[in-house]
Amino acid sequence: MQDDPDLAGVVLFERRRWAAPRHWPEMLRSIRWMRAQRFDWVIDLQCLARSGAFGWLANGGLLAGLDEVREGARGFYDLTATRASYGTHAVDWYLSLLPKLGVPVNADFTWLPERPAVARAVRTRGGAGNADWFALLPGARWANKRWPVEHFTALVRQLAAREPTLRFVVLGGAEDREAGRAIARTEPRRCLDLAGQTTLPEMVEWLRLCRLVVANDTGPMHVAAALGRPVVAVFGPTDPHRTGPYGQIEHTVQNRSLACMPCMKDVCHVSPAFTCLSSLAPELIAQRVRARLTSLH
Repeated sequence: MQDDPDLAGVVLFERRRWAAPRHWPEMLRSIRWMRAQRFDWVIDLQCLARSGAFGWLANGGLLAGLDEVREGARGFYDLTATRASYGTHAVDWYLSLLPKLGVPVNADFTWLPERPAVARAVRTRGGAGNADWFALLPGARWANKRWPVEHFTALVRQLAAREPTLRFVVLGGAEDREAGRAIARTEPRRCLDLAGQTTLPEMVEWLRLCRLVVANDTGPMHVAAALGRPVVAVFGPTDPHRTGPYGQIEHTVQNRSLACMPCMKDVCHVSPAFTCLSSLAPELIAQRVRARLTSLH
């Protein structure tokens, strides 16, 4: 993020913009700037052909990445870290690269330090700082990672009936606005729909405020886990042992009784589609949420 105190600068990789030939001069200027910095290390944790190539073009002293077969990115790297096992969490895999670079691994630091100005603005919005907030994250990049919106609305109704002090904030990107509106209509006096209406730093500070987060397998779920917020994560086709909320894998919910689970595919090929998610009843998630809330008292 642009104003992160731990970052000296940010170089944007504008994939969609640079796909057009008329913008190639911009891409070349960015590459020239990176090469001029003479970076000692370039680390690529995406393992994509484009990220590996971009890292290689930066011409740093050492290019390190993950030993991942997809897209052949590891062919660009001078140094790689192999995943210890199929079930090794992605965070542990990423961290395993550090010892190879002579950097010790420890947790003696603050993930995503608070941004005071942003936090103050968030806390003053509608008396947010004085409320008992519960975050809902209905979005995800893959359609088959999204728990049905009607299940989210049923969950809100059930929790609102049992937890009279709770207020609900719906967070997500612009593509989640329709879902946000549908969920907020369930309890309009207790739901704040902010889907598509926050910056990334604002979303982080909202999650920091929340007592608990219910999320699909999505980026903001990982932000909530990094902030130490209690998470109940709803998983469909992906494997929570590999990409679940770090440190809270036991609080994921997934229907492992289906023969196709986890398929690890971004398109559902069974009928009826998305059974892995629709079969997870709101009552089940509400039960897990109430148990989590009780354990936090």
